[in-house]
Amino acid sequence: MNEQTLSMRLERVAAQVPVGTRLADIGSDHGYLPVALMRRGVIVAAVAGEVAVTPFHAAGRTVRENGLEPWITVRLADGLAAIEPEDGITAISFCGMGGETIRDILERDRSRLSGQERLILQPNGGEQPLRRWLMENGYRILDEEVLRENRFDYEIIVAERTGPVMYSAEELYFGPLLMEARTPAFLGKWQRRLRQKHKTLQGFARARRAVPEEVVQDLVRQIDWISDLLH
Repeated sequence: MNEQTLSMRLERVAAQVPVGTRLADIGSDHGYLPVALMRRGVIVAAVAGEVAVTPFHAAGRTVRENGLEPWITVRLADGLAAIEPEDGITAISFCGMGGETIRDILERDRSRLSGQERLILQPNGGEQPLRRWLMENGYRILDEEVLRENRFDYEIIVAERTGPVMYSAEELYFGPLLMEARTPAFLGKWQRRLRQKHKTLQGFARARRAVPEEVVQDLVRQIDWISDLLH
């Protein structure tokens, strides 16, 4: 993967970035996403934020090698601290972090959000708490996708702040739009998850130490939800 050939996961994220966007890519790693979007003429400016020194230097190198320093700013910063008001950011992407980590950054750095940005989120797990944060902060989910790449299931969640929105517990768990679309990738993911959860439940039954009842009941509820979804 490089700035010319993105992974399938990053290509699907890129597809959610509107033309003319001023993008902040948080946790940008090598900076491939903003550089690819700038080379394609999709975005007009970008900030690539990285909290770790090694990927910060890698992103800076990618930007320099493509001659894009006037349009893409690489900043060593934690979370949304990479964004300044004068950047005029209209979309923020988070790729490859846990959903809880993305949620914690959004919560901690809420003062740096104007509320006008599109959020394009690709969490590695933890989708449920991330969706709950979006709902509790007035963000409506506009698009969702499940894809499978290199034997991993990934989800992409696109949201904008529209005002009060309410999702059920099941919608937060599965994704409200994903539940409706029921794509083969979505159903395949949950078939695999159901098998995993049955194995976990069997492991609980064999465990020498008693597993707390609330943990068992939570797992049973998830199994029931997934079974109902698939049938």
